[in-house]
Amino acid sequence: MRILHTSDWHIGRSFHGHATLDALAGVLAAMAAQVREHAVDVVVVAGDVFDSATPAAAAFAVLDDALLALHETGATVIVTSGNHDSAARLGFHSRLLRDGIHIVTDPRTVGTPITIDDADGPVHFYGIPYLEPAIVRRHWTDGDAAGEPVLRTQAQTVAHAMSLVRAGMAEHPGRSVAIAHCFAAGVDATTGLEREIRQGGIDMVPLPVFDGPDYVALGHIHGRQSLSERVRYAGAPLHYSFGEQHKERGSWLVDIDGEGGIEAEWLALPVPRRLVTLTGSLDELLAPELVAAHADDWVSAVYTDALPQTDPMRRLRELYPFCALVQHVPIDAPAKDERSYAQRLHAAVTDVDRIDAFLAHVRDGAGASEQERALIRDVLDDRVRAEALV
Repeated sequence: MRILHTSDWHIGRSFHGHATLDALAGVLAAMAAQVREHAVDVVVVAGDVFDSATPAAAAFAVLDDALLALHETGATVIVTSGNHDSAARLGFHSRLLRDGIHIVTDPRTVGTPITIDDADGPVHFYGIPYLEPAIVRRHWTDGDAAGEPVLRTQAQTVAHAMSLVRAGMAEHPGRSVAIAHCFAAGVDATTGLEREIRQGGIDMVPLPVFDGPDYVALGHIHGRQSLSERVRYAGAPLHYSFGEQHKERGSWLVDIDGEGGIEAEWLALPVPRRLVTLTGSLDELLAPELVAAHADDWVSAVYTDALPQTDPMRRLRELYPFCALVQHVPIDAPAKDERSYAQRLHAAVTDVDRIDAFLAHVRDGAGASEQERALIRDVLDDRVRAEALV
């Protein structure tokens, strides 16, 4: 059986204030073309279909178009909910969907497989929606010796869900695939973590928890990861931050043979607009040759001038229409004064010194230049003369 493993579509997410719906719709259409080209049997979407629990109508239209395109290839589609999704909204019409599209949002169905047959027999797909311990405790009420709920962390909750999956596997012999949305131990933290992920351990699911199924399709991480030959993240199909710019976008094409053996191949997806980070002085960033090379890219501009420049975003966007982010990072910034602003201000004797202390505070230690001090003195002298005439 051939499976396409994708996740984290985040329909409706913006990119530095810019809408991404059209770009994502194009990428998902390319994904449907890959499904047809590679004769995929099952498409797995491992959570975070939407970016918001209250998606706009336009986001539903993108999802409907994507599911319809995938369904028309002849593939079965299995979708689970993620932490960004509202399980109720994503799954509200799941019982009315046409044959071949399954949306799994109810934790009470964990352990009950979606079974799809091929020439080698059945393959059982066990969907695990995102599990918030405080919410699913009421469904799984077993307590400890003191009667307290044992499901206090996501690791415990996912472990309980996987125990239900293994129980289902015992009742349904054959090959098996688990689908989950969580943060698994062993993830490379540079690959593109979700905004809400905490790495202190409370939300980290140990890798042995996923023992049992022939393949485990995970979502929640925005870059591809292979935690083992049988446990993988596909990442997001679109870049959603400049931190992801060097990470490929795509899906895992997974073949499961008749004995449960796994072969996985990475299928890259098109990038609608390249992301680049440009670093240099503002004059260097505005140089014609650099502009010519990156005028059509999403640009994160890091200008290194010693002092903040006037209206850098406007000046950059005149040449880079898709400049989304500007940062000032002085390359030769003076050493910072370790004293607090209040301490520096208290030490100032004259008004010129006080203004100099303020400038140093807001400009990373760069106080007034000699030219600026002369201007400050002129302004203060004018103020004194004006007060004398009153």
